[in-house]
Amino acid sequence: MKRALLAAATAAALLLTGCGGDKDSGTPSTRPSAGESFTAGALTLEQRPEKIVSLSPVATEMLFAIGAGPQVTAVDDQSNYPADAPRTDLSGFKPNAEAIAAKDPDLVVLSDDADQIVAQLGKLKIPVFRTPAATSLTDTYLEIKDLGSLTGHSGEAVQVTSAMQTGIEQIVASVPARAKPVSYFYELGPELYSATSKTFIGSVFQLFGMTNVADAADADGSKGGYPQLSAESLVASNPDTVFLADTKCCQQSAATVTARKGWASITAVRTGQIYPLDDDIASRWGPRTVDLVQAVADAVRKVPAS
Repeated sequence: MKRALLAAATAAALLLTGCGGDKDSGTPSTRPSAGESFTAGALTLEQRPEKIVSLSPVATEMLFAIGAGPQVTAVDDQSNYPADAPRTDLSGFKPNAEAIAAKDPDLVVLSDDADQIVAQLGKLKIPVFRTPAATSLTDTYLEIKDLGSLTGHSGEAVQVTSAMQTGIEQIVASVPARAKPVSYFYELGPELYSATSKTFIGSVFQLFGMTNVADAADADGSKGGYPQLSAESLVASNPDTVFLADTKCCQQSAATVTARKGWASITAVRTGQIYPLDDDIASRWGPRTVDLVQAVADAVRKVPAS
């Protein structure tokens, strides 16, 4: 049943994807309506953008999910999903205004204003829309809806967010309540950087009432929600579960974690509650967040009742 829910939610979220789509197919969902407004926040476009450059992997996933894929002509070097997104050597971390302008975009979507690229593109009269890092599911839904408004896919954006909300609610409801909250450590890298409850990642785990052992390491928020824990403090916190968001980047696994010096006493290690995640899905706040919620739900079900 849980797999069926996940499949349904994911399929609905990507139903109108531009992957392999044909913008000249004549379907109402891919053509702008007469008098349609293309506005999001302070940005208003005179007409529907047909040459979009995305410098954010999250924005790329969102654009394809709402059916704007055929309008995307170039994406950055980190946008690896969907597989047929027009990937280039453009960088969102070190953006080059001239290289971006060479793509002749009528809209650039990015997450961060690295090297003041927004101002640089503004001087070139290139419209820019930012989709900053979300701190909650609400932020994600708003960004998807904004991109829908800007690209002429408002209806599809609503369908995607509705499918996400429904899928997530059903997954969470399918996990039995626990008398004692499950504690967890979320690993961003083997250097023991983590994410607290005040981040988007933390908000996902809070759906299940879980306790984040990294919160104490950034109680005042001075580390922006991404503190580095010491091995000693982590062992002392004794999490019930460990989630690895560094399986691709750093080749971490249940085996490598189990072999770490001094970790044998941690409950998660002793009971085998170590869960590898897909780095990309775990670090992006787009439509595939439903997959992350499902992965957490599957893990919580396996934790022995205390």
